[in-house]
Amino acid sequence: MARLLYFDCASGASGDMLLGALLDLGLPLDALEAALRGLPLDGYRLEARREKRGGISATKLDVVVESPPGGHSHRGLREIREILEAGGLEPAVRDRALGLFERLAGVEAEVHGTSAEQVHFHEVGAVDSIVDVVGSVWGLARLGVTRFAASPLNLGTGSVRMSHGTVGVPPPATARLVEGVPVYGDGDGELLTPTGALVVTAYAERYGGLPEMRIEKTGYGAGARDPRARPNVLRLIVGDAEGESADADAVVVLECEIDDMTPELLGPLVERLLEAGAVDAYLAPILMKKGRPGFLVTALAAPERAGPVEERLFAETTTLGVRRQVWTRSKLVRESRSVETPWGTVRVKVGRRGGRVYNAQPEFEDCRRLALERDAATKDVWAAALAAYHRETTR
Repeated sequence: MARLLYFDCASGASGDMLLGALLDLGLPLDALEAALRGLPLDGYRLEARREKRGGISATKLDVVVESPPGGHSHRGLREIREILEAGGLEPAVRDRALGLFERLAGVEAEVHGTSAEQVHFHEVGAVDSIVDVVGSVWGLARLGVTRFAASPLNLGTGSVRMSHGTVGVPPPATARLVEGVPVYGDGDGELLTPTGALVVTAYAERYGGLPEMRIEKTGYGAGARDPRARPNVLRLIVGDAEGESADADAVVVLECEIDDMTPELLGPLVERLLEAGAVDAYLAPILMKKGRPGFLVTALAAPERAGPVEERLFAETTTLGVRRQVWTRSKLVRESRSVETPWGTVRVKVGRRGGRVYNAQPEFEDCRRLALERDAATKDVWAAALAAYHRETTR
């Protein structure tokens, strides 16, 4: 049975609300401080306390920045990458946090018409936001959750003042981060911050009402304000998912059409997109305007890798724009088994849902390698591996 976390964003979400809710779920503050201590960031401390929002008791977490005025708060992707790589974080947490910042850099680059490496983060480059993002990734990893869902995201209404001036809610970066996600606006001011949007949309695989689940515990993270209209809290609900036996996740679908590139340059494109983090990529021939032949380029990426993959599309092609959609996909729960054939060991990929096996396919690269080594036909190795798997499973 999968362990599930539900982001209840009726009052939006922010980095400090996420950390507060994680502490409210039982994450020890001293453990969080220890995990962040290795980051080369000075002049801040964490303060946590109980506060009420609309009559609900919640944990308020503040990242108190003690650096003198004029301190370094504008950082680029290269600087943040150096901070994370020097922070002593476990690789999974470091890579996930870096993926979030790379995604944000891609969004900011598109908003400002520049490249991801040239982007300088302002609000999200500050010490408190770096702590919020890294701390949230570390804390979510501690929960042992494998599935994530969220309510539709409440953006708020009105305007917000940022480093570039006063803009409408949602600000440009937040609007890009929530593309393809169910959102609405209710309540005065900005409720979903860029940091909150970045983390929630990177983890949530589906959006809607509370999924069927057996609730284990609930945590509340308090926002800075205490309006009368609603409790200004982010609620995290953790428990065991019920009634679902297939895995699921969200992917960002990135697409563009090309009709002005030589085919030789399109040849290595799919490989470069996969190197950038795409889970799949392909080209399809199409007929474009004025009868010109062209190609539809499609890449699928996890939300946290969409930025680097999109950056690769702009770098490797002549496109002037990339469409993106967020799709939810159901997946069979996958496992790998090894079987013996007359030519050697072959791995078999098995796809399950509940107690039923829907697919079993020998790993093609194993079959091809053994066929080359033993001067055999690849199809014979493949057939022998599949037969061996069926013999073992029917004993």
